[in-house]
Amino acid sequence: MLNNTININIQDETAPLELVILGTARDIGTPFQRFVDPAKWESDIAPAQDEITDPKSRMHLMHGTAPLESDLRRENDHFARVLAKHNVKVFQPITLPETNQIFTRDIGFVIDNIFIKSNMGTHSRKTEFFAIRDIVSKIVDEVWFPPQTVKVEGGDVFPYKDKIFVGQAAPGYEGLRCDRTNKEAIAYLQAKFPNKQVIGVPLIKSDKDPKMNCLHLDCAFQPIGNNDHCIIFEEGFGNPAQAKELMELFGGEKNAIKITRDQMYNMNSNIFSISPSVIVSGENESEFGNVNRALEEKGFTVEKIPYSETSKMEGLLRCSTLPLRRSY
Repeated sequence: MLNNTININIQDETAPLELVILGTARDIGTPFQRFVDPAKWESDIAPAQDEITDPKSRMHLMHGTAPLESDLRRENDHFARVLAKHNVKVFQPITLPETNQIFTRDIGFVIDNIFIKSNMGTHSRKTEFFAIRDIVSKIVDEVWFPPQTVKVEGGDVFPYKDKIFVGQAAPGYEGLRCDRTNKEAIAYLQAKFPNKQVIGVPLIKSDKDPKMNCLHLDCAFQPIGNNDHCIIFEEGFGNPAQAKELMELFGGEKNAIKITRDQMYNMNSNIFSISPSVIVSGENESEFGNVNRALEEKGFTVEKIPYSETSKMEGLLRCSTLPLRRSY
């Protein structure tokens, strides 16, 4: 970075992190309150009068346990301090009034030296890009704006060497509100990266049940270490054989941390790698204790922070970050 400009480079999920956009929990506004009990739906798709964009947020609104902004800000500050501790340069969006801007991963993503703006499936979130526009304007590398027919969110996109894995709805689960990345996105990325293999990864989704919903690929899968380990929820994949193939690519069965449905619900695969050896995870023992112990037993340094309130909105640590540069 020179003269207030930004060079970007992201080739995988685990190399030492240098620059990142971390979401902000300031002035998140009042969560949508119009919801319909899923028991009263006429189909599996959320009805139009229901404003909620994911089943976990709906569940907490129905039960009166939605997170408070003060708790979300506290958790966001913890994350920022851990990143600073490891000498990561942190940018944050400007604060838009009455807007939840915690999950920056959805806004855009970097592949190699190219920033790609997401086209988010949630209409109410489309303004969030304007809060990082000043940061993006400093990027000296290429910035792409896909056509509106391409629906894609960063939580579904995993670059790795000559491959790009892209989460999408498994057959039979298309058209749900939780269907966030479409087939046009896969075609777009394949056309733009002809020297890479773009691989669609079908996921099981649900607008009704948060324990059945893999909102993005990072809700079911995460490479860690030197891309020789992974965290995986096999039951979240529409194609079980593909889950096995991913495990083999990232270290094999012996290096896979397999998580349960309850652990998927608690977002155990949505941790965040600062480097091949340092991982940020949640500190809540009942939610993250087993996966944290598994990581430590494999030799990882686990930075544990409070993040359980943020998790109530069906996103966690990877969701809260938009990495701009890792070192290679």
